[in-house]
Amino acid sequence: MAMTKEVRLTEIQGRGRSLVAAQPLKGGQIVLRDSPLLLYSALPLLTPSPPPYCDHCFKTLNPQTAPISLCQTCSLHAFCTPNCLSAAQSSSHTQWVCQSLTKLRNCHSPLSGQPADRQVQARFLIAAYNLAVTSPSSFQVLLSLQGQPQDSADAQFLHSLISTLCPPPQQQLFSVELTAALLAKDKMNAFGLMESPSEFGLRSSRAYGIYPKASFFNHDCLPNACRFDYVDEGSTEIIVRMIHDVPEGREICLSYFPVNQAYSSRQRTLAEDYGFVCQCDRCKVEASWSDNEEVEEEGGSAEVMDEDQDQEMEGESESEAGSDIEVEAQGEADFPHAYFFVRFMCGRTNCWGTLAPLPPKDDGTPSDAMECNVCGSVKKDEGISGHGQNGLSLDG
Repeated sequence: MAMTKEVRLTEIQGRGRSLVAAQPLKGGQIVLRDSPLLLYSALPLLTPSPPPYCDHCFKTLNPQTAPISLCQTCSLHAFCTPNCLSAAQSSSHTQWVCQSLTKLRNCHSPLSGQPADRQVQARFLIAAYNLAVTSPSSFQVLLSLQGQPQDSADAQFLHSLISTLCPPPQQQLFSVELTAALLAKDKMNAFGLMESPSEFGLRSSRAYGIYPKASFFNHDCLPNACRFDYVDEGSTEIIVRMIHDVPEGREICLSYFPVNQAYSSRQRTLAEDYGFVCQCDRCKVEASWSDNEEVEEEGGSAEVMDEDQDQEMEGESESEAGSDIEVEAQGEADFPHAYFFVRFMCGRTNCWGTLAPLPPKDDGTPSDAMECNVCGSVKKDEGISGHGQNGLSLDG
């Protein structure tokens, strides 16, 4: 798979396929723009209220300022413009998708009483089965991504449910094994397109997307890059920007959840959802703390801002999060990476996103403004590029 001039795909022992810097990279530099193979709503299928987003691009709908276009067949799916509706009817909201979602919503639907996450999995499988018909090449790319299928009740139930919705010729294309494989690809590779933080600290995904190139980024609990999306500005691309400078050959990593999540919570999530034990520099330091469990109880942790599941994130209260930061910023001897939190974590209440410089100016001059990848707020960068307090290097 072709990458960009900024990053290249390689194998790293113990980490598998990874993206590394193909040249020295500067803070704020864009290293990847990636379009989704497929997008699907993060709302449970049986949600009683209509979704507040366009069912194609997931832009927030505002009927007071702009008329919406309804699917004329089901009248259940809304689109921000006639153009979006037209594009959806030939891709994401084909006649089969429309009919399938309508059938699954009726009062006798087998999904009635099923948990919300299984309802969202049904949405994904319909989107994936549809992709196999509308774009076989994209479907093959989806199957090539990381994720090993496992026998599960979810796969058995969902396959028996959705395969009956397919026309007879298409039923032969799908099997329980393929359904299990698709669910594994979704679990390992989906990115959540998140709502903005609220004053109450509750956040949720509006949609999930599978991005073929972005899926190759590995995790680090102190990432050197972060992803941005600008859904309400009309783009479904994921943009990955560098948080700080890194040399050529350095692996480029994202964090799969908010960086202020506590050690045991991070390890549990990575083991359960991704199947590995994190041994990044930060985890090695925190694993050595004898009072680690006490630290977590005092500081609390944010729920996972998942990139692969339909989970909500409940932000920490300002006092709890402040406690986490205070504990983790005890000093260079106790936590040598504390400067990351001071400079690169958003301080807006109930946000806890990651800050990255805006892209360099046209003449190559670094930007002096930092943008949050969650709430979108911009602030002046008062740090020293590439280094932390007491000369700590941020690029290793």
